[in-house]
Amino acid sequence: MRNSRIRRALAAASTVTVLTLSVNACSGDSADDTTVTFGYISDYNGASLLAIAENQGLWKKAGLTPKIKSFNNGPVQIQALGAGDLDFGYIGPGAMWLPASGKAKVVAINTLAYADRVIAQPGIDSMKDLKGKKIGVPEGTSGDMALNYALEEAGMTLKDVTKVQMDPATIVSAFASGQIDGAGIWYPLIDTIKEKVPKLVEVASTRDLDNSFPTAFVAGNKVKPELSSKVVKVLQEANDWRAEHPEETIAQTAELLKLDTDKVKSDAANVETLSTADLVAKTEDGTVDEWLNGLGDFFVRTGQLKTRPDPSSYYTGDDYAKAAAK
Repeated sequence: MRNSRIRRALAAASTVTVLTLSVNACSGDSADDTTVTFGYISDYNGASLLAIAENQGLWKKAGLTPKIKSFNNGPVQIQALGAGDLDFGYIGPGAMWLPASGKAKVVAINTLAYADRVIAQPGIDSMKDLKGKKIGVPEGTSGDMALNYALEEAGMTLKDVTKVQMDPATIVSAFASGQIDGAGIWYPLIDTIKEKVPKLVEVASTRDLDNSFPTAFVAGNKVKPELSSKVVKVLQEANDWRAEHPEETIAQTAELLKLDTDKVKSDAANVETLSTADLVAKTEDGTVDEWLNGLGDFFVRTGQLKTRPDPSSYYTGDDYAKAAAK
């Protein structure tokens, strides 16, 4: 029943905005294997490496032509990967249960993110105060994850609140108009909400949890290994450029997203970046597996996974290390 609701929610997701970085409009399954369709979310985590790759000519260096598309959330990108409408995409930690259930492959860890919150209307000061109230959540996302963690920490369950599935844009308007009492949502959307409800209360934050929350780039299960290897190398080179040029990265991301630089800078403050060498080391010493297993255990508790799979079944860490060595 839960999976059926999720599928209906994904099917009802809002229209995708398309932004093309090249004149080539072919799909990623083109015969020459040079065009790549890539999904992203319009925030620092989801867009910064794509902005760098374009500005630094990394796609051209790899002999690839990108076609990037903006999505509201990770689960909708996983659906697009499965339909063959995307080759690669970006997901936050709350959507990691989807590749863990076989819907896609994690080809690269991106960052550790701490941008997710449960927010409440002014006058509501704790999760306990949200008992019996309406909470808007984008189903299967990191906002959903933040709500479930917050309920656990407060000794509550979903039975104690009225969870309302909404896409992220609808949450912004619904919270601002007082139609919902709380929301499981993330920055920078929270900054947008604060412009209309400046006294909103953050009643729970992933920063306060003793967990690591990796974001990741994912590939469709039918993407060819040769193409994946080229794309991962582009991501690795962009990742290291980001680590060395934080201010320039913020400016380039803001330009891509057509956002104020200060907003992107505020969003980036909720992100921990790691060098490619560090990600390789953490892949090889089992740290990444610990991160993914922590999420896997959580998703078993929420019912999104029946059992926790071995990360090697969906994270292609060996291929990530090989790409870095080239």
